[in-house]
Amino acid sequence: MSNKSFVRQRICIYAGQDVDPDNDEQVGNILRFKLGIKLPQRTSMDDSLSSSTSDHEIITLIKKYRAMR
Repeated sequence: MSNKSFVRQRICIYAGQDVDPDNDEQVGNILRFKLGIKLPQRTSMDDSLSSSTSDHEIITLIKKYRAMR
């Protein structure tokens, strides 16, 4: 299993369902509605994640996954 696959697996565990960490809509819905994490409104999801004040592990994992592109 690659490191990227491992990170995605951990994200899905936190989300409680399969999620594509590169899909802005899925990420936004999981964070907002399932986990109750509010992101600041920015021009992109990457900017919102970077500006987030939440210390939830899933935020760190999503940013890490997206950096592995």
